[in-house]
Amino acid sequence: MGHEIAHALREHGREAMSKAYGVSMAKQGAGALLGLGQDSLALADTVVNYSLTLPNSRSNENEADLLGLELAARAGYNPNAAITLWQKMTQNSGGSQPEFMSTHPASESRIASLQAAIPKVMPLYQKAAKS
Repeated sequence: MGHEIAHALREHGREAMSKAYGVSMAKQGAGALLGLGQDSLALADTVVNYSLTLPNSRSNENEADLLGLELAARAGYNPNAAITLWQKMTQNSGGSQPEFMSTHPASESRIASLQAAIPKVMPLYQKAAKS
């Protein structure tokens, strides 16, 4: 839940729409100036997708994971539960595509990132648990 709230707080949806509009306008403008056909524009879409769009989306997902972890800790939820969740998600998934082809980080990357953040948010959890 904290993860989705973090997306809203950071306005990731609005940001993605704005960037998509800008990329589309730039692509159409460049295509018109350079006289590119549909095949060239399709190739440009692929290049932009793998070099800009997907990495940015993974960055937003990572940001939402970390902010969500902090929000959960502040609300009194044990941050270690996030690790358990992603371990279960990894076990129950039928495999995933390579991270560079995905809008989301690989489960292993998410687990490592969350594990690294646990020491930072654990005091927030402990403070909330005492309240």
